[in-house]
Amino acid sequence: MAVSPVQHRTYSVDVDAPAGAVYATLADSPRWPLFLRSSIHVERLDFDGVHDRFQAWTQQNGTVRSCLVRRTLDAGARRIDFRHEVPADPVLAHSGSWRVETRAGGRCRLALDHDMTLDQGGPGDAHAPVWATDGRSAAELARLGAVAERWDRLEQLLLSFEESVRIKGPAELVYSFLCSIADWPGRVPHLLSARVAEEQPGVQHVRTETRCGALVRSTEAVRVCFPHALQIIAKVTAPQEPLQAHTTEWSVVPGERDVTAFAHHQVLLREDPHVAFSELPLAC
Repeated sequence: MAVSPVQHRTYSVDVDAPAGAVYATLADSPRWPLFLRSSIHVERLDFDGVHDRFQAWTQQNGTVRSCLVRRTLDAGARRIDFRHEVPADPVLAHSGSWRVETRAGGRCRLALDHDMTLDQGGPGDAHAPVWATDGRSAAELARLGAVAERWDRLEQLLLSFEESVRIKGPAELVYSFLCSIADWPGRVPHLLSARVAEEQPGVQHVRTETRCGALVRSTEAVRVCFPHALQIIAKVTAPQEPLQAHTTEWSVVPGERDVTAFAHHQVLLREDPHVAFSELPLAC
């Protein structure tokens, strides 16, 4: 195995927001799917206020990948160190840090460090992960900075709501119906069509057409299915106004005599909406 020297990369962006508000945005990993375009789902496994361990699903160049991440949070220093537990080939080790540095005038600088060790003995371009990290990190910094700059009104732009229905029938059958979105047209009244491509078991790329009053809207989403948990996580990848981000968690909870199906939606609103919220398709 030919191992490369540690590949170090540093990225930074100036943010017109207090350092504490920017750090809070970084620390809130479960909300990253609402903040970052590439983030599909974050499932927090352990968290004690300092140590944070989670499984993250991200979309990179149209492909959904998952990684297991450990973080150490230092609120006093406004620094978060991270390490990928099982890096994807050809990366042998991947760690880094997020840092928030105070600047004059209520501004701050958000910096991101990556350290990667690569296996140079495998097929293909061993440095491809570095180039991919360059592009992704710049986009993530810009996105997080833009979200943090709305710190004083962010909670008003973040909305969540839930719908549920009780069903007499086996939980597995209800989950199977939710998972089989390609079969919904003709069974779900407002859904006109649904095209599904499954790139790997349990990961669905979905394109739907939905009737909203007199309008027909197209929606693209990624869905990650967890059959053992009777849960499906969906994220709209190209949200329409007035939404900047939209995620849905479908879940099936068995009861003594029936089951309850839940649809929990979370959205981040744009600040200049031109479309009524009630007109949006929320099927995925």
